[in-house]
Amino acid sequence: MLIWFIVLYLAVSIGIGLYAATRVHNVKDYVVAGRHLPLYIVTATVFATWFGSEAVLGISAKFVQDGLGGIIEDPFGASMCLILVGVFFAAKLYRMNLLTIGDYYRQRYGRKVEVLTSLAIIASYLGWVSAQIVALGLVFSFVTQGALSTTEGMLLGAGIVLFYTIFGGMWSVALTDAFQMTIIVIGMLYLAWLLAGMAGGAEVVISHAANADKFNFWPKLETRDVLAFIGAAVTMMLGSIPQQDVFQRVMSAKTEKIAVSGAILGGSLYFIFAFIPIFLAYSATLIDPKMVADLIERDAQLILPTIIINHTPLFAQIMFFGALLSAIMSTASGTLLAPSVTFTENILKGFIAPQSDQQFLFTIRIVVVCFTIGVTLFALQSDSSIYEMVGNAYKVTLVTAFVPLVFGLYWKRANTQGALCSIFAGFFSWIFLEIFYPEGLWPPQLVGLLMSMLGMVLGSLLPQLGKARD
Repeated sequence: MLIWFIVLYLAVSIGIGLYAATRVHNVKDYVVAGRHLPLYIVTATVFATWFGSEAVLGISAKFVQDGLGGIIEDPFGASMCLILVGVFFAAKLYRMNLLTIGDYYRQRYGRKVEVLTSLAIIASYLGWVSAQIVALGLVFSFVTQGALSTTEGMLLGAGIVLFYTIFGGMWSVALTDAFQMTIIVIGMLYLAWLLAGMAGGAEVVISHAANADKFNFWPKLETRDVLAFIGAAVTMMLGSIPQQDVFQRVMSAKTEKIAVSGAILGGSLYFIFAFIPIFLAYSATLIDPKMVADLIERDAQLILPTIIINHTPLFAQIMFFGALLSAIMSTASGTLLAPSVTFTENILKGFIAPQSDQQFLFTIRIVVVCFTIGVTLFALQSDSSIYEMVGNAYKVTLVTAFVPLVFGLYWKRANTQGALCSIFAGFFSWIFLEIFYPEGLWPPQLVGLLMSMLGMVLGSLLPQLGKARD
């Protein structure tokens, strides 16, 4: 019965995605939904940016193991990212009427910076999208009790998301996000009420977590711990700001005011609702402590699905897996589209003959298919946890794309030479430490960020070796 409800849910999602495709008439419709989205859909789709597999399976598992101190990157950094986008970036970028975030780098710094930052942005999506595909594989394998292997589940999940994304683009992402957010909110609130009752009440769960020191958030006042804390905090908080999926969702708004409000509301809602899966997973430690202890040793990401399957009625299982699939698919669709659009607009376009709008739209769709195949193969080879895959994804954009974006918007003296110095200084210092001193005193991504800032300032102030623009 559970499987049939999931099949029905998937059919409805595909139907909404295909209906959305009827609104796609040109590239602008496909990439930013023609800039027609109202506030409630922008809020829903911004919320769905992060509420994926890591929010339901990754963060909750990490909290059970390490407490609040282990989830600094997400949800704290991730939600703050969306709020910062709304406060400092949405209005300025909306006025520029851009198709991609890569277009900003071209307009501000020229073609070389556009290509380098776009390549970094595209590379960051490998881990991010792969995490969603891995999660789809886990879910399909779990609910079919192994009838589908994880690999087969990954292939099936990637195919379903690709099917409706390739036709409807951002319209499909937006409308399915609105539907899926409704399922997430209702499902998570119901499950929180149900599991709280089974565990003896919400206050019992919270008290137990407090007594187990799970609410220790701030690091010890020692250099290594403080630097590790800062490094973890900035990875998603700042590294995910120059991302195409965030940009697309905000830029699809009907007005500048909606773009700003939608980002802030979506980020705030994400922060609130990200704690529900955490509460659910910790409730499991009281309901079935032996099961939780066993899964922590094997795969903590399965704590929530297992407690739902073993200890709740069919309706709760339907609500949970509906919410979980909603979370994963809403994130996966947007993160398949974003790097494909970036590659086509900011890399490929410069190497192919001029195309009509319809020809370019067809090219984007071809790239969506190719990227889906690539990330699926990457996901099949990865052995990292979902939380690690998501966290690692944003290090490359933190050290290469964040500083040129911020300084370009807020510092008039920032120029192409400064941007290039920032990119190279940030990337090579980060990758050197990541390879040779990954467990050193200074987190590699934090060093990369600081070197990127230094490169931007020195490169912009020193005598120019070439033209200010390409």
